[in-house]
Amino acid sequence: MKRLSVLLLPLLAASAFAQQSAPRIPFDSIPDYFKYSPQMNLGEVLAVAVNSKGHVVMINHPGSGTTGPLYGNASTQLLEFDETGKFLREIGHGVYGLGYAHGARFDKYDNLWIVDKGTNTAMRFNPAGYVTLNLGRRPEGPDEPDYYRGNGLRAGVEIRPAPQHVDGMFRTPTDVAWDSDDNIYISDGYTNSRVAKFDKHGNWVKSWGSRGSGGEHANENPSQFNTPHNIGVDRQNNVYVADRGNRRIQVFDRDGNFLRFILLNAPYDKKRHPVLGNPNPNPPDETQPWTICITNTPTQYLYTSDSEPGRVYKLTLDGKIVGMLGESGHELGQFNWIHGIACPSENTLYVADMNNWRVQKLILHPDKQKETTGGQR
Repeated sequence: MKRLSVLLLPLLAASAFAQQSAPRIPFDSIPDYFKYSPQMNLGEVLAVAVNSKGHVVMINHPGSGTTGPLYGNASTQLLEFDETGKFLREIGHGVYGLGYAHGARFDKYDNLWIVDKGTNTAMRFNPAGYVTLNLGRRPEGPDEPDYYRGNGLRAGVEIRPAPQHVDGMFRTPTDVAWDSDDNIYISDGYTNSRVAKFDKHGNWVKSWGSRGSGGEHANENPSQFNTPHNIGVDRQNNVYVADRGNRRIQVFDRDGNFLRFILLNAPYDKKRHPVLGNPNPNPPDETQPWTICITNTPTQYLYTSDSEPGRVYKLTLDGKIVGMLGESGHELGQFNWIHGIACPSENTLYVADMNNWRVQKLILHPDKQKETTGGQR
């Protein structure tokens, strides 16, 4: 039966993955929502999470006062704000597993989980701020990271090896999610290219996936990943993985059986100059999903985003795009690589606007949206 479903994928591609038109959702970005000292200027903000009290935690990468060794200096702060945006405290200062944190999530018990790409760890902080569980192991300080290891010279240029999977360890993990039984799912990540599953006690259960291509149209080779960048689980215990480099979201059951692809294939201006770099001379129809956030509303929705054209997408769980908002840029309400999304309600979003060095709080107004794919917010 599984073999039949895979064989049918090319036949279904024309209809299931045709470009989707979707309305623009009007929204407001609240200016100066977060209150903190000018001595605390933000750097790259890679993730944002909201707990049951409405407190917001952001992963900030500051520019000074940090130590190494990783690829360069270690650079991570976990900053907590109250429900009004007022700064409360820094969590985990000096914790061994914090080096270059990548993902932040609160579980249903208000424990804060941090997945650190630089130290290959996933940590659980209780509400008081103490580490109560660590999964993974930080590379030893005297060792050179794999990034710096070459495999000789070719024409006078050092050739670096391709990243290698290492079983039993995280290799640049990215994010975390849980099912209804508190099993833990880690997207692992830039190097291992898999999903790792643990039980609620942190005991290893299994993994699935390997490094590979999504094919020319992003609807081939299920269970192969090219940077599984974010992960989420819905109330039916389906696991959603933002397979960024393959330009798709993959959906699995909690045993790792492939269910379906979701593509970000709404039309966009392919000639528009991106916020960073040069235009792609052959831009694909499908853009890269970087983020996953599934609402806890009676009807669950999936929010995700791409780097270009820099939009946030609202989807049903079966993959239909029901609305979208924003574009890349530097102004308020524009985005420069959204690296994380928190969705405490259907119409309130917090976005980690990475290269604009900020978190934006967005209030959506779907009641005012018009049936069009163009226009501004």
